[in-house]
Order: sequence, then C-alpha cells, then structure tokens
Amino acid sequence: MSEHSSYHEAPDTLATPPPGCPMHANWSPLDDDYLVDPYPIANALRDEHPVFYAPDLGHVVVTRMEDIDEVFMNPDVYASTNVQDPIYPLADEAAAVLATPDFNPVAVMSNKPEPDHGRIRVYTRQGFSNRRLKSLEGYMGDRATVLLDQMVANGSPAEFVKALAFPLPAEIVFRFLGFPPEDDVMVKSWCANRRAFSWGMPTAEEQVEIAEGMVSYWRYCRDFVAQRRDERTDDFTSELLDAHDADPDPTNGTGLSYQEVESIVYGFSFAGHDPVTALLCNTLLCLLPRRDQWDALCADPSLAAAAVEETLRYESSQISWRRVTTQDTTLGGIDLPAGTRLYLNFASANHQPDLFENPETFDIHRHRPNRHISFGKGIHFCVGNGLARMEARIALELLSQRLPSLRLVEDQQLTYFPNITFRGPDALHLEWEGDPA
Repeated sequence: MSEHSSYHEAPDTLATPPPGCPMHANWSPLDDDYLVDPYPIANALRDEHPVFYAPDLGHVVVTRMEDIDEVFMNPDVYASTNVQDPIYPLADEAAAVLATPDFNPVAVMSNKPEPDHGRIRVYTRQGFSNRRLKSLEGYMGDRATVLLDQMVANGSPAEFVKALAFPLPAEIVFRFLGFPPEDDVMVKSWCANRRAFSWGMPTAEEQVEIAEGMVSYWRYCRDFVAQRRDERTDDFTSELLDAHDADPDPTNGTGLSYQEVESIVYGFSFAGHDPVTALLCNTLLCLLPRRDQWDALCADPSLAAAAVEETLRYESSQISWRRVTTQDTTLGGIDLPAGTRLYLNFASANHQPDLFENPETFDIHRHRPNRHISFGKGIHFCVGNGLARMEARIALELLSQRLPSLRLVEDQQLTYFPNITFRGPDALHLEWEGDPA
C-alpha cells in the first residue's frame, strides 16, 4: 500500500464516542486559544477526563503520560498506520493530483507497522550512527556561523525563522541525504506547508498546491536515488543503496527494496527539519524572557544541551501524535473498539505534576527533563532525535556566545500555523546591542 494511499479517501470518523467515554463537544486542538497557548487548556482537560472523545476530530484524546506510554509500548494493539493521514478529508482536486500513477511512495517510517517497521528501522538507525552525526557536526557549526554572520550583518532587529531557524536544519538534512546545495531553494519550496496537509485544515486550493509540491518532490527524490545508484558517495542515500544491494528482498524479513530506499529519502525531508525549526525558535522563546537562565547559559555554554531538553518538555515542537486501535481494548478505564482513532496529547503529559516538579516553571537545571514524551517511545522513538538535539545545541551555543545581549523584540504578536501536532512560531523577531563577539 502506498504511504499516501489514504489521501485518496476521507478518514473514517467515529460519529459517537465509545460507550462510557466522556466527551468534550466544544474542544479542538485547532481552536484559536489552544493554538496560542495549549498548556493550561491541556492540563485542565487531563485533570477533568484523562481519556475523552473529541467529536470535531473524531478521535479519543489521551492526556496522561502513563496511558500514552501504554499506547507506544503496545504497537500490536495501537497501530501507527494513521499518523500521516490528513486529519480532515482531502478535496477531490488534491486527491486527483496525488492519484498520478508515478506518485507511489510506500510507508517506511512513522506510519509503518510491525514487522516491516523493525526491518526498515535497522537501516535508518544505522544512518544516524555516531560516525555519521560526528561527520555532520562540523558542517552544522560552520553553516550556523555563516547564517548568523549574515543575520548580524543585516542588522538588528532580525527575523530568526527566515535568517537561521528554517535554513539551518533544512540544509543539514539535505546534506545528510546528499542533495547538492544548489538544489536547496527548490527542495525547500516543495517541503513547505506539509504541516497543513496532514495535520491542518487547508483550503482546497492550498491542498492542490501542496499536493503538486509533494509530487514534484517525490519525482526529485526518485531521480536523485537513481543518480546515486550509479554514483555513490559518503551520504545516507548511498548507505541505503549499499544495504539494498547487499539484501534487496524485503520478503525475507531483512532486506530493503529499492522503492523503500526512494521512500525513506522522500520521507526524511519534512521529518528531518521542520520540527527542528520550531525547536530552535521555542528554545529562544523560553530562554530570552528569563534573563537569569539566558545569562547562565552565556556564562556556561555547556548548559545548552539541558536548555534544549527542558524546551522539549516545556514547549515542545511536537505536542501530539496519533494511533488507531487494531482490536477491542481498554485504556485509562475506557473500553475502545477496534478502529478507534487516538490523539495522544503530549502537551498535557509533559506538564504532568506527578512526574515533573513545578511543571509550569521552565528550568534548565531541572532534574531529568528527558522523561518527556516529545520524541515518542518504544519502537517508534524518533530515530533522528540525536540529530535534532545536536542541531539545537550547536545553534544555542553559538547564539549565546556571539550575541549575549540577544532578546525578543517587545510587543510582537506571535502566530502559529494552525495544525494539530507541530508547534512553533511562524516568525520570531530578535534584537541585540553592539557588535557580536
């Protein structure tokens, strides 16, 4: 089945909650007040009904860490097959674009169930080896320095998303895959607005534009993999092709097909950089208003990793994920029939007071902030978590050492692209004093 075959159909929606399941008829993660600040609302929802039905989504919402853990750790009962599906039905015009015969990526990562997920994950995990990450670390620092130099040269104030937070993680994942730098602008344009497609409520016209970009990007990835098939180099795509050559038959339980290589390259584009853009912005949004913590980081850049980890808990760039039940089961005391779609609310779980002392306080000295759920858990724990953490740490070290006077522009109105899962500001305006270090 194509990874995107479900785009051609409207997702199934439960018209009524499962028997005995509480319902919040007036709540949606796309509500304006929730998009502005989800945490107080998510906490109240968790405290009132840990498991409840949201009719606007057609999902049962799971809010407590222990129940989310149970879902992640039991993939045979709670399948990942719906995580990339559009939350709302696609317009016929967009479905027609994606129905083109040569748009045929297959599920390989977050929406691939066992046993194939484990087979493919062996190869993707190898791509994020310490050797590969170490080889990228120098490039990350060099490229971040160039982008920061350009931002400083253009003068204060600056818009951070455009200047650094978007281009840096995008270019890193493109180098990781092996895409040539001269293609960056084109590839970035195709990756834009994927959040809207699967996790938002785009108009029919927007859906068609995004779908056309997805098809163009798939064709680019397919052509790139074909080129790498004949001209190998030291990049992740070449590693995947080497693995395919060594064991090309997935039906034996260990091999990797050529179409799966194409699909892995295609899938890593969005997953590999858009959430990191949000993480870079969210880290500054947490640190800069708290000058004692920012000053502590400037004095001791080794605190950068802890600051990133606390941001992942306190203001995560991914505040939900999805699953669907494969059989009748019980979760949080609620009986769920097979086919129940679940919305896992990371925002409420990461602020759970019995797990995190003073959870509404941002503290870079917090003990064990990495108990958060922002990268998932179990077999679907984010394979790129090390890369994301490294990118954010390097950028934060550089910013704190070069621009200790950095601060948020006052009275700016932050806006967040309306979607149910990914959270980061559309723009972030920064200013500083004097010349950089």
